[in-house]
Amino acid sequence: MAMWDTIYCELCEKIITDGKRVENRTGIDTIKVPSAHFQLDVGKEFPILTTKQLFIRQAVLEMLWIYQAQSNDVRWLQERNVHIWDLWEINENGDWCDEKTGAVLKHFDPSQAHTIGTAYGYIVKKMGLMDKLLYSLKNDVNDRRRVMSLWQDEYLDTAVLPSCVWSSEWDVTDGVLNAWVHQRSCDVPLGLPFNVTQYAVLLCMLAQVCGLKPGTIDWSIKDAHIYVNQIDGIKEQIERYEAKGSLPAPTLWLNPEIDDFYAFDASKDIKDIRLENYEHMGKIRFPLAQ
Repeated sequence: MAMWDTIYCELCEKIITDGKRVENRTGIDTIKVPSAHFQLDVGKEFPILTTKQLFIRQAVLEMLWIYQAQSNDVRWLQERNVHIWDLWEINENGDWCDEKTGAVLKHFDPSQAHTIGTAYGYIVKKMGLMDKLLYSLKNDVNDRRRVMSLWQDEYLDTAVLPSCVWSSEWDVTDGVLNAWVHQRSCDVPLGLPFNVTQYAVLLCMLAQVCGLKPGTIDWSIKDAHIYVNQIDGIKEQIERYEAKGSLPAPTLWLNPEIDDFYAFDASKDIKDIRLENYEHMGKIRFPLAQ
């Protein structure tokens, strides 16, 4: 059985059983717990859910958009048939609009058109975060200051959505690369499965190009929630797990010839990255709150 499915379904059950119903900015209530933490050993098992299908191509490309392309331009994703950020794209007038009503939710400088403002990849590039991390991993094995923070106060007001997964810390112990990832707010049905798989891929990529082995990811969440219109889908996923357990975890394949993080293929086909032997129990559709 895949350990990640067990951890994930137990977290979902905890939220449904012990969580509190609260209002939020989207207008769709959530059931939330104030915090959550778990650890995954990526070196032993690649974490991708088997109790529902997760689309690895889209997940990896969003991660590469942030950390390799270091872009905030939604068109980069759209050109690769990834539409995760379409609802947060600033239009040519500089407006971020409500999908249903067309009302302007926030106005930006029109120069920010087609982007999500000063968030995610913008911050990575502005602060040189990935270059600094790569340099440290290759040149200072005992460095204890490997922090990539996407939460920069100066740029919050000009971001459509301040980073949810906002910080990661990186450690090398006995030639093994480990990470600790922090998430300020987590849409557990939609966001968490993507995010965990993305950072697991990122950890494996960094380990390969820096001559290290992939190790653990500790994941901490502040405000782990399920939107009330997602509960039926989550209950279906929990029922799958209770009836069948989970399927065997797949294997992540990375092109072994790649020794430069920026050389991994970021085309729509991500030719240097694939899953082998990925079995799953099929799709579950969850509504997205803007």
